[in-house]
Amino acid sequence: MAAPPPPAYALIATDLDGTLLRGDDTVSARTRAALARAAAVGARHLVVTGRPAPRVRPLLTALGGGLAVCGQGAQLYDAVADRLLWSVTLDRETAETALGKIEAEVGEVYAAVDQDGVDGLTLVEPGYRMPHPTLPAVRVERRDELWRAPISKVLLRHPGLSDDELTAAARGVVGSLATVTMSGPGTVELQPCGITKATGLALAAEHLGVRREDALAFGDMPNDIPMFRWAARGVAMANAHPELKAVADEVTTSNEDDGIAVVLDRLFA
Repeated sequence: MAAPPPPAYALIATDLDGTLLRGDDTVSARTRAALARAAAVGARHLVVTGRPAPRVRPLLTALGGGLAVCGQGAQLYDAVADRLLWSVTLDRETAETALGKIEAEVGEVYAAVDQDGVDGLTLVEPGYRMPHPTLPAVRVERRDELWRAPISKVLLRHPGLSDDELTAAARGVVGSLATVTMSGPGTVELQPCGITKATGLALAAEHLGVRREDALAFGDMPNDIPMFRWAARGVAMANAHPELKAVADEVTTSNEDDGIAVVLDRLFA
């Protein structure tokens, strides 16, 4: 008997918010079924998200997955063992310097940080409003309390500028101090210089023994651009940011309309 053909793509990399997850933080039954069919023929599903490891653990458990790229590529997390296989932190003095340069350019910004580690907290200074109210956060009274433990990234908001304007301004002054990304509405971030979803995905693919030529990526925001450029094929959601759609190989339906399943049903029928 002839061996079954290999899957169309051996690795399916999906962003979470605005991509795999619906607005209520759930994965639809149709998308779960499509991922299960792909897994049945040998494809691996890998979550690649800006969320830190502690905010991904429950979702991975529900999806039956064990490995995820978290923190915009700063963490490779094994949920089964509940440990980080790899992580890189943002130097806290460098983060303070970068914040100072940004505020010198655009005025006061509000900041939060994701601490490193599987039990790291999200700390929020006065004035910062969490873009995802369902995600837990600890409020602190002063900015210097943000730096009390190692961090994987800084989250920024500005009272007047749009996300695109704040991202452009930050990139103009931060230089090599940090990588600036926009990962969702109200979510502009600073992470270690050179760290992106692509660097994290490449590390995860090596760990899994999968080539980039066999990787399919789904996303919705500009922080997914490096991942699209690394993978063999990038699929943007209908609700995606225009910058991501411009570099995508395909645009599917929205996260609310099972956009991932629409593509997987075609590829893994």
